[in-house]
Amino acid sequence: MTAIWQNDGTGWRLLAPTGFPDEQTLHDLVEETPRILPLAGDPRLVVVGKEVGLGNGYADLVAVEPSGRLAVVEIKLSRNAEARRAVVAQVLTYAAYLNGLSLEAVEREVLRGQLRDRGYESLQDALASNDQEGSFDPAVFSEGLAECLSQGHFRLVLVLDEAPQELVGLVGYLESVTEELVIDLITVSAYEVGGSRVLVPQRVDAERPTPESSPPRMSPPRSEGRLAEGSEDFAETIEQSPKEHRPGLRRLCEWAVSLEREGLVHLSTYHGVAHRLTLLPRLRTENVGLVTIWNDGGAYLQFWRSVFERRAPETLSRVERIAPVQIGQGNTTREVSDALLEALTDAYREAAAGKIGG
Repeated sequence: MTAIWQNDGTGWRLLAPTGFPDEQTLHDLVEETPRILPLAGDPRLVVVGKEVGLGNGYADLVAVEPSGRLAVVEIKLSRNAEARRAVVAQVLTYAAYLNGLSLEAVEREVLRGQLRDRGYESLQDALASNDQEGSFDPAVFSEGLAECLSQGHFRLVLVLDEAPQELVGLVGYLESVTEELVIDLITVSAYEVGGSRVLVPQRVDAERPTPESSPPRMSPPRSEGRLAEGSEDFAETIEQSPKEHRPGLRRLCEWAVSLEREGLVHLSTYHGVAHRLTLLPRLRTENVGLVTIWNDGGAYLQFWRSVFERRAPETLSRVERIAPVQIGQGNTTREVSDALLEALTDAYREAAAGKIGG
């Protein structure tokens, strides 16, 4: 059970959750920021559709993981009568509809308009367009997606503001009798603390014995790659790069370090395949960045428009006027002026001062 205590100078008191005014508010929150969901295995979800027609019903959200696994997300408030048993029947019905469909049927019939409206050509394009680390492996994704559809290896996600005990027990039972599905029961509690809205997402697990004879669940194939804290690994490889590339790489690395010193970002370095390195200046309040810095045949920036729109919308127009390329989802440039870095610094300041979804 979630408990948040606050001391206002007169003593400690237990805060009561303020909740959500309606189901749509929680729906919008999950759609805009799926990273808040503490899912089993900690996958990175990319939402590819909302109110998706699956058979005789409409799934709240459909998302996909880098492994190729499809996720069906249903969102309810606990006061909704469907939050007890009906929501489980709904999500299982949607999974049954997807089971056995071909990739072409999913992309051209089920999700055709949804992908187009989000600017994606395919499910693979959706993952590649949101890959800030440079870790996406198309071969692993294609293999995993084919297995997901043919074998019914889906992820089913139930998101509520509070989980009724009846639902907790039902989900626990389903998890104990099936190895083909991953079922996440998530609660998201909302509080008002010091004038700010605080969200507390939790994964709810039913207490149950695990039989010793149960086989371990198979993990999806993963591509080679390693995430290291800080910028040190990125900086070290600069001196191993061709001499003509070093000034540009040093300049971008020093800029990212200045953001971290200002408290705007947390830096990490991703070691990808074929010795491709990325420096990730990620917001401290959300594990995403406005840009990714690449060392791959020289230095360049990669822009993430969806993060700009959500976290730095006021500075976006200024960045667009200065940048030599369109600020799209995954667009890149090697032409990085001082004015562009100044604008990006202000964008990170706006993002650090704002609220998720603001």
